[in-house]
Amino acid sequence: MTTGTEQRPAPQAVALPALLGRGRVRGAVAMLGPAFVAAVAYVDPGNFSTNITAGAEFGYQLVWVVVLANLMAMPVQFLSAKVGVVTGRSLPELCRDRYRAPVRWALWAQAEAVAMATDLAEFIGAAVGLNLLFGVPMVVAGLITAVTAFAVLALQVRGYRPFERAIAALLLVVTSGFVYEVVGAAPSPAAAAHGLLPSIPGGDGLFLVVGIVGATVMPHVVYLHSAMTARRVHARDDADRRRVLRFERWDVIIALGLAGAVNLAMLVTAAGLFHGSGAAAVATLEEAHAGFARSIGGAAATVFAVTLLASGISSSSVGTFSGQAVMAGFVDRTVPLALRRLVTMLPSLAVLAAGLDSTSVLNASQVLLSFGIPFALVPLIAVARDRRVMGAFACRGAAVVGVGAIAAVITAMNAFLIVHTVTG
Repeated sequence: MTTGTEQRPAPQAVALPALLGRGRVRGAVAMLGPAFVAAVAYVDPGNFSTNITAGAEFGYQLVWVVVLANLMAMPVQFLSAKVGVVTGRSLPELCRDRYRAPVRWALWAQAEAVAMATDLAEFIGAAVGLNLLFGVPMVVAGLITAVTAFAVLALQVRGYRPFERAIAALLLVVTSGFVYEVVGAAPSPAAAAHGLLPSIPGGDGLFLVVGIVGATVMPHVVYLHSAMTARRVHARDDADRRRVLRFERWDVIIALGLAGAVNLAMLVTAAGLFHGSGAAAVATLEEAHAGFARSIGGAAATVFAVTLLASGISSSSVGTFSGQAVMAGFVDRTVPLALRRLVTMLPSLAVLAAGLDSTSVLNASQVLLSFGIPFALVPLIAVARDRRVMGAFACRGAAVVGVGAIAAVITAMNAFLIVHTVTG
């Protein structure tokens, strides 16, 4: 089993001195990137759907869920990045060594189910964006999304930096779009602050709470982050690893802090514009688009559609990337990207062809993601605290307790939702 002291450089890995030798600013920027790729999944169309639905239906009451979900995501993503940096391997690869065949195949199967749920959100979101912008039929828009996602993925043949830059640029589009929307919506800071007090409203409140968490702490990105950091920078010794981890910590704080701000902007914008305003009900992304046009103007509606499209394309590319890492890690198999994309997009195309309510499907897919989170967090904790794997970097005390508490809280929320749904 590979340990931190046995790490070898992957063919694509760049030596740490070579990166830092570019100068203080350029070197620091070059060290950032993996968390920005992960952050795209934190602002995918599933987040649009759950956050806007929550804001329109319940106003500012679920602000606390958005903030808490993003705060939970930060230590989880950093721990995943740490596993990759220290071991030089991804979490799925380490699970393949750690668990017997039935367990690792079961973990892989549920991870693929989660990947399909993720693809559902990403494809439908991008298709809705194309439809709103250009009137493209939904099924055709889904196919265009697939082709565009492949184009972004193709940047990987030139190394990790072009892919990271493209994803970061799309993330900037989403961020800029919601800065514009927040300014136009002028939500109430006092009401948003009051929303930090935990409460779960009746009706669909619990369903949306679980959906927001699932849309934020996404299980496939936990696997992906370790894969991205495992072969990105070659650390020669433990001192190098500590330096890399310092950059990874800031990478996570900056990227996920940005994603958290965007999620918060989505909810408070919807709360400020659509909740209790006397306007027509906003229950779908299409109705939100019309609501932006009605409340702020046509430009705001266009910006919303553009951000939705950018989110769908970028997160779809990241989702395919993570699917390859998961399969290669858990079961030591790979399939052509075209075949993987075809299989995972079929449910999305079926939904688009059936003309189902896209927003309801998106919200349900995010709840399914929440049920997949513990299956990623429990192995992550087990690996991160194992001294045989992590050596001197094995986690103890607060780190293990903290991530363990996150896994327990999410599991309890999922169980509560099941009981609530069954008992009515």
